[in-house]
Amino acid sequence: MRKNSIKNTRINSEVQRELSRIIREEIKDPRIHFMTSVTDVQVAPDLKTCKAYISVLGSAKEQQDTLTGLRSAVGYIRRELAHRMNLRNTPEITFIFDDSIAYGAEMSKKIAELHMEPDMLQEEPDPAREQ
Repeated sequence: MRKNSIKNTRINSEVQRELSRIIREEIKDPRIHFMTSVTDVQVAPDLKTCKAYISVLGSAKEQQDTLTGLRSAVGYIRRELAHRMNLRNTPEITFIFDDSIAYGAEMSKKIAELHMEPDMLQEEPDPAREQ
């Protein structure tokens, strides 16, 4: 099976949807922050391993606690994934922190600040031009 096959893309999106649902609705670990999202999932073509990219909108301690909580619940998450999906093999999940959402929010804030202060960016009138 090719790495970017239609089947692999479909499996990636389905695993991402189910992982999001399991983390949001099933896990009751207080270490896992409520603003946790699964940004991307890459399942190996042989369905043995899975990399789940996790984004947490919070402090660095909340991000680390969330990853710790998810890694401790990986057995439960894998079992739930096996119950919900009909796959030949249930992949072994590895959680990886992804800060792309926080980076995007920071860039949007900086762009908004630039638009809020247009007077600071305009040039002062040149007295030689007015004559």
